[in-house]
Amino acid sequence: MTSWLKEPQLLGQTPGTVQFFATQKAIIHQRPLLKWCYDDWYARLLADARSVKEPGLLVELGSGGSYLKDLEPAIITSDVEAGIADRVIDARQLPFPDASVKALFLTHVLHHIPDVRAFFAEAQRVLVPGGVISMIEVAHTPFARFFFRNFHHEPYRDECQEWSFAQNDSMMDSNQALSWMVFARDRAQFEKLYPQLKIETTAFLPWLAYLVSGGVTMRNLIPGFLTRPIQGMEYLLSPLAPAFALHWHICVRKSAAPAPAR
Repeated sequence: MTSWLKEPQLLGQTPGTVQFFATQKAIIHQRPLLKWCYDDWYARLLADARSVKEPGLLVELGSGGSYLKDLEPAIITSDVEAGIADRVIDARQLPFPDASVKALFLTHVLHHIPDVRAFFAEAQRVLVPGGVISMIEVAHTPFARFFFRNFHHEPYRDECQEWSFAQNDSMMDSNQALSWMVFARDRAQFEKLYPQLKIETTAFLPWLAYLVSGGVTMRNLIPGFLTRPIQGMEYLLSPLAPAFALHWHICVRKSAAPAPAR
């Protein structure tokens, strides 16, 4: 990433620490356009959860600097490191009984899971009938590919054939193209491997506000008085989302029917 674009508040901080996530959470609340993006994202996640008729737990994976629990206090937050959230949870080994979870929430988390096959198997097991995996992930539009390859510290490897990757650092070792690989390029494979999990929603999200806000790692490029005009421009530019969107919302729902006999 070009050095002058880096967010000064994060300089000298170690990614993945309590301090790092606290700073990122503060950055979201300091930037009206960025907060507007996150409010929209979280509203989509919570709407998915409200659509589930069966009772069950609400679990956020990789909570980091999230404020989702502020909007829904019943959520169990989690992270892979201690001291960051309610619980320490590895997405590959979910510590919940069968059919006990109503919704699993992930925001910029799926592409950090080094073995998503294990995660989806666990999700299929713990979700109640009709339960959801609701997530915000990096998109695969032409602009997103350019942006995340050139201006982001995490790798974007859409040429990879395998969904898994080696991981020594849970923050840095990732593949931001992973959601596209699983839910678009290899969709038939996903549906064959997890017959109870149905891809229900893949929707591009507003992108201009996130871009000019700097996100949670780069400088804010826009003064506050331009917040409303840019929000208005988002609606005018929505037809361009297939070319420019940086993120997409994905909802995967567990079938309400019993698993087919093997």
